[in-house]
Amino acid sequence: MKHGKKYVESRKLIDSAALYDITEAIELCTKTGKAKFDETVEVHVRLGVDSRHADQQVRGAVVLPNGTGKKVRVMVFAKNDAAKAAEAAGAEYVGGEEYMQKIMNENWMDFDVVIATPDMMGIVGRLGKILGPRGLMPNPKAGTVTPDAAKAVTEAKAGKIEYRLDKTNIIHCPVGKVSFGVEKLQENFDTLMGAIIKAKPAASKGQYIRSCTLATTMGPGVKINPARFVVTSTSAKE
Repeated sequence: MKHGKKYVESRKLIDSAALYDITEAIELCTKTGKAKFDETVEVHVRLGVDSRHADQQVRGAVVLPNGTGKKVRVMVFAKNDAAKAAEAAGAEYVGGEEYMQKIMNENWMDFDVVIATPDMMGIVGRLGKILGPRGLMPNPKAGTVTPDAAKAVTEAKAGKIEYRLDKTNIIHCPVGKVSFGVEKLQENFDTLMGAIIKAKPAASKGQYIRSCTLATTMGPGVKINPARFVVTSTSAKE
């Protein structure tokens, strides 16, 4: 694969064999974000678990203290007072069966987060094959199936993100924009990693955080030394 000139220049700043301290890794990431747009900084964490086993799943949600830097469009399935509260909290779309039909028949996807009250899951459940593969299916563990739709909308707007394992036992999450600067990005990173470490399954054996890499949207990856997470992860369950 041939990379562009900016990527090649960014690559020279990074020692691919090195494992960096988190602050230094973030500093390098901000230097490699050379695109004309404000690039997203993403973290990719490989865990020492097996996602094929139900007792080794890692999934949850956390509100990043500095948000994600992205305007979040929220779709809420609710009715009556919960619907009114969701609208007042700033949800872009609030409704029921009419939106379910719109998604199914028109492949309409003009939203980034889907929230549902428990009494609406009979309708939302029919969208599983559409929303599931896109990571948009409401889930109680992520706080997106809740009777308090207004609170869920507020958190989504404030920068709540969901983390979950993919089939290769890696979690991929945004931690902000290059323009945030090192301090705000590190606050977000520490908050996310703290949540992932607390979510360590009891069935997980051996080293929990196998590898951790930071990268901007268009930039090369910067490897973080996973040893810094060892003490924290072993003490998380104490």
